[in-house]
Amino acid sequence: MTNDFPRSRETTSMTTGLPADFRAFHQLHRKAYIDRAMVYLGNHADAEEAVDAAFEQLLRCWPKVLTMENPAAYAWKVMKNRVIDLARAHNRGPALLDNATFETAILKDAVDPIAVLEESLNLYQAIKKLPERQQDVVILLHCRGYSVAETATHLGITEAGVRSTARYARRRLQQLLAKEDR
Repeated sequence: MTNDFPRSRETTSMTTGLPADFRAFHQLHRKAYIDRAMVYLGNHADAEEAVDAAFEQLLRCWPKVLTMENPAAYAWKVMKNRVIDLARAHNRGPALLDNATFETAILKDAVDPIAVLEESLNLYQAIKKLPERQQDVVILLHCRGYSVAETATHLGITEAGVRSTARYARRRLQQLLAKEDR
C-alpha cells in the first residue's frame, strides 16, 4: 500500500486506487497538516515528507481509524508525531520562532521595524510556552488564518472547543507577555 501513496501536490490522479473516504480525508486535511508541519519544521519539503508519512501510516490502518470515536483527532496526533520524528531525525527542534518572525510582512512597512521584530519574537516565544492544544489552535487560527470551523475540523474538536481554547490561549499569552514587559 505504501508504494501507491502519492508524494506530491498533484494527488488527484494518483489517489484513484485508494479508498474514496481516505481520498476525501486526505484532500480535506493535507493542506492544514502541511501548514502546521511547516511551522514546526520551517521547511516545506520536510513538512510534505512528514505529512505524507503520516498519511501512509493512516492508510495502513484506515479501516481501524474509521471505527475510532474521533478519526480527525487521531490523524492530527499521528501527523504531529511524524513531524516530531522527522525533526529528531534531522537533529532539529521546533522552528516556530525561527521562521515566524521572518515571515512577518509588517516589518517592511513598520515605522519601527526593530520594535515590531522584538514584539514578534516575544509573541512567538510565548506561543511556544502554551500547552500543545492551545499552540495548535493559535497557530491554525492566528498564524495560518484558518476559520474556527476549519480549525475544529482539522483538530477533531468542536467549534466551541476551538473558541474556548483560543480564549484560554489569549489569556495565557497576555499573562506571559505581561511578564516580559516587567
